[in-house]
Amino acid sequence: MTEEPSRNPHANLGSDAGQGLWQACVEQLAQDLPEQQFNTWIKPLVAQVADDFSKVTLLVANRFKLDWIRAQYAGRIAALLEGLYGQPVTLELAIAQREAVTRTYVRPVTAPQGVTHNTSQGSNPDGGAPAPTQTSASQGGNAEESSAGVFRNRLNPALTFETLVEGTANRMARSAAMHVAGTPGHLYNPLFIYGGVGLGKTHLVHAVGNRLLQDKPDAKILYIHAEQFVSDVVKAYQRRTFDEFKERYHSLDLLLIDDVQFFANKDRTQEEFFNAFEALLAKKSHIVMTSDTYPKGLANIHERLVSRFDSGLTVAIEPPELEMRVAILINKARAEATEMPEEVAFFVAKNVRSNVRELEGALRKILAYSRFNQKEISIQLAREALRDLLSIQNRQISVENIQKTVADYYKIKVADMYSKKRPASIARPRQIAMYLAKELTQKSLPEIGELFGGRDHTTVLHAVRKISAERQQLTELNQQLHVLEQTLKG
Repeated sequence: MTEEPSRNPHANLGSDAGQGLWQACVEQLAQDLPEQQFNTWIKPLVAQVADDFSKVTLLVANRFKLDWIRAQYAGRIAALLEGLYGQPVTLELAIAQREAVTRTYVRPVTAPQGVTHNTSQGSNPDGGAPAPTQTSASQGGNAEESSAGVFRNRLNPALTFETLVEGTANRMARSAAMHVAGTPGHLYNPLFIYGGVGLGKTHLVHAVGNRLLQDKPDAKILYIHAEQFVSDVVKAYQRRTFDEFKERYHSLDLLLIDDVQFFANKDRTQEEFFNAFEALLAKKSHIVMTSDTYPKGLANIHERLVSRFDSGLTVAIEPPELEMRVAILINKARAEATEMPEEVAFFVAKNVRSNVRELEGALRKILAYSRFNQKEISIQLAREALRDLLSIQNRQISVENIQKTVADYYKIKVADMYSKKRPASIARPRQIAMYLAKELTQKSLPEIGELFGGRDHTTVLHAVRKISAERQQLTELNQQLHVLEQTLKG
């Protein structure tokens, strides 16, 4: 149900603000979706926003795309628009005439660098239904590359070491990445970076490529998402162009590849990646990979490929600590030509703990809410802009929920969380639960201690510091904590 136009507080903002609303929605989708999906389905959309913001009509090129977007993305888009605007928004889809698209497309969408799309379909050697794919830059017949006469590296020049906020959470990974960029082909080959969604893995691999390109402009560098490699294998299989495929990938000086967990269950893709991997290492080229889990935690990947992944240096990126989250918010607000008061940054950072992508999403909501309501940024405004997020967090994550989840995971009784028992089989999970309570709730140390059987706040502080330090050193513990955090966050 939409509001009457006369009662809408944003009715006087006009078409520019309407396009601003759509642009904010698109930027969020660019962060949330894989590049291939974003560029194929979201980037070409044209939005017509009603003056009173009550309705957004998306113009789509044809019936096939309209049906696909309605089924796969319409619900998410509608929810994002409502979250950004703060009131219900009716979303409609319509097939656009070519002239209409030209006339109504007001602002270009800022998209992840260097990806085009088509809707060609065919058989898939790795199984599964064929789907619209990116136009592959790895094929010898790529018109854009041939006409330009240069190698297309797909790097985003904005993602550098200088624009990456450093903190305890990413210090080791950043240091290793800088070493690789400075002396490629030597130590730490391959470099395997793992961590949860939105922690900065992609930023880091782009930074490696940009630094090497700065030092060696003639270096042959390629950044791709694993889905793109799968797509390239499919096309080489369909077109019988494996010679061109191998020339493309086996001749690189630096291969940067995101989310290798997408190779799971794709035997032909894994075979071709293994061959490329061996060829690149033989010629002392460097490989940098990212994944959502450490190598031995990858499922349905051939053992010989996993052993190659684990043969160099494996480093983790953790969720950013409070001070790092504050710095990220302030820096990204400045990049948007806005000064975020420090107390607001602390408020947001304390409530958005999981990853950088969620921080950026929260920041975009605050900036949009401030702009649409013509109000200065304050804690109260941030609270209003993020009310849905704060409501979900307060409802889902409690100390009691943490205690139950941790007890179930380590197969102890919930009552052991409050007891005075001290065997390692109980004390260790109890310390982990205290650590998670401090990280995922707003409770103070004394409050957490009280909920753990009336323990002193110094006991909680000791547990938090102990688990935090060990998380940096013990891969198995870090993986356990990652699983627990994802379980608690739903």
